[in-house]
Amino acid sequence: MESRAGEPQRSDAQRNRERILTVALQELSENVEVPLSAIAKKAGVGQGTFYRNFPSREALVLEVYSHEVRTLVDGAEELLGTLSPEEALRAWMGQLARFAAAKIGLSSVMRRIVGSSEGSAQPGYSMVVQAVERMLDANHRAGTIRPDVTAGDFILAIAGIWQLDPHGDGEAQAARILDIVFNGLLAGAPARP
Repeated sequence: MESRAGEPQRSDAQRNRERILTVALQELSENVEVPLSAIAKKAGVGQGTFYRNFPSREALVLEVYSHEVRTLVDGAEELLGTLSPEEALRAWMGQLARFAAAKIGLSSVMRRIVGSSEGSAQPGYSMVVQAVERMLDANHRAGTIRPDVTAGDFILAIAGIWQLDPHGDGEAQAARILDIVFNGLLAGAPARP
């Protein structure tokens, strides 16, 4: 990570920034109006450090969202490098559900920032679609999912997880929905009897 001047950040500055992002994700997912001072305090940094990294609520929300997108996209590559395509897809679907739960808490602020509630207008949307395509391509090559599934099909099939209540039984319900979608992807796969 580089500073604004383009120089590498000191390791303690990078740790502070990561702590702020971790706390901000948790707090903003629960309450988008949480005071920024509460995030700074819980992250163990002073107001000056906080505002040096994030001069506004919008800057913080955009960075939290971008950080989550990068983590999700990088996770796809890591899983494909360590697991079979089928196992990687199912594990990544779990990561996607956690991303969706975090995004629900940030969605109203993101709509104000980007001015649209449409997914394709969201920063990072195309990166997530590319990760979906990589996951599906690996599984198509392995013959582990039905050959006609597209990234658009996959996104429509899992869209319901973005509607779940993150404070209710959303996690268990997301797991059930993703199991149903995953089993549907496997049905009719060339490598299956």
